[in-house]
Amino acid sequence: MSAPRIRVLLADDHPAVRAGIRQFLERDPSIEVIAEAGNGEEALALIAQHRPDVVILDLRMPGLSGLEVLRQLRAEHPEIRVLVLTAYDDDPYIFAALRAGARGYLLKTAGPEELTRGIRMVHAGRSVLDPGVAERLVEELGRPEVEGGPERLTERELEVLRLAARGLTNRAIGFQLGISERTVHSHMINIFAKLGVSTRTEAVLKALRLGWISLEDTTA
Repeated sequence: MSAPRIRVLLADDHPAVRAGIRQFLERDPSIEVIAEAGNGEEALALIAQHRPDVVILDLRMPGLSGLEVLRQLRAEHPEIRVLVLTAYDDDPYIFAALRAGARGYLLKTAGPEELTRGIRMVHAGRSVLDPGVAERLVEELGRPEVEGGPERLTERELEVLRLAARGLTNRAIGFQLGISERTVHSHMINIFAKLGVSTRTEAVLKALRLGWISLEDTTA
């Protein structure tokens, strides 16, 4: 008697992407695509209805983001494995997705064999990472932390950093917070000094790692 097939749900807002993934997954006799979702709300509803073994999840979707879907799944259906398949290889997305409960993180450049192997590994309770993502994680986690950790940011500094993470200029941040551009610049200097970084990207990444901000803070 053959082993039961791995039941997979696809969640991606691009129908052509879903069709392409489904086409080559269905060539594998060990995998069955049971449903497709085009947004986060639909994904959660179909997951509750079908209880798939593995969810292939994009991070950027209309409505509920992939990260929000991940968090709800971890709370409501922790037995369901999630493999993120996305075009985003930015460090904040990687760390946030893994922290939210993803068991795998592959880029959409992955080939059919890499994706089917990833599904099997995630289904078996193992983790799978795109090679480039894995290398960057090793580099990032291997960086030494300052003894005692960085000095905490003030609430105002956190507000400035959250807006900077969305790509706002110092002038736009000042307009949002009702403070001068020069004051924003001063806050950014303090943020860099406290975190021991020299760029906005480094500041955002470190704050994410420390749990001081969330990935939702980085999107408009």
